[in-house]
Amino acid sequence: MKNIQKKPEPRSLTQHRCNIHADYDNYPEKDELRDSLVTEQRGICCYCMQRIKPNSEDMKIEHWHSQDLYSHRQIDYSNLLGACLGGEGQVAKMHHCDTKKGNRDLTYNPANPLHDVEGSLHFLGDGTIESIDAQFDREINTVLNLNQSLLVKNRKAVLEALRQGLIQKKPSNADILRELKKWNGDNGEDLEPFCQVIVYYLRKKVNRMPPKTIK
Repeated sequence: MKNIQKKPEPRSLTQHRCNIHADYDNYPEKDELRDSLVTEQRGICCYCMQRIKPNSEDMKIEHWHSQDLYSHRQIDYSNLLGACLGGEGQVAKMHHCDTKKGNRDLTYNPANPLHDVEGSLHFLGDGTIESIDAQFDREINTVLNLNQSLLVKNRKAVLEALRQGLIQKKPSNADILRELKKWNGDNGEDLEPFCQVIVYYLRKKVNRMPPKTIK
């Protein structure tokens, strides 16, 4: 999971909210909404960080506060996120993200700057995710199932590939800093799947560098 900076909502959503009896179901421009969500999330799922694309076959429009329990927020753009399909159609133990979450609440919203999910999470070398917040740590496993076996395997593979590359290259501190900027998306391009796993790992390396090497 990575912090998401919300951008201005689609104009069509602003206009739709002005209509009498406006709700999510009768909002006709969901393609525009998908495009906006994927763009601001720079191509990755709001929860597991897998690749998503702005169409109904490759993503879901996630309501952080569910439509059923928080109907007043169903067309509140700050409540809307782009999520992967989350193992939809597979056996229940493979479900994750929105497919697993359903109507349940989460302690942290990755799009709320006051929550700072990045500061709460640890990405371990074996591919698992933990949170320093005990409640959110439980939710990672029981509500989002982010330590589902395939996700763990994929995160570990991404980290191992980077580690092997660094071993072969024997990078300087400057190389590490450039690599961090790339994975953190400082170039403004789409983010790589599972990018925060690498960002977490590289930030630990940077924190061990002499201060004068960090610019």
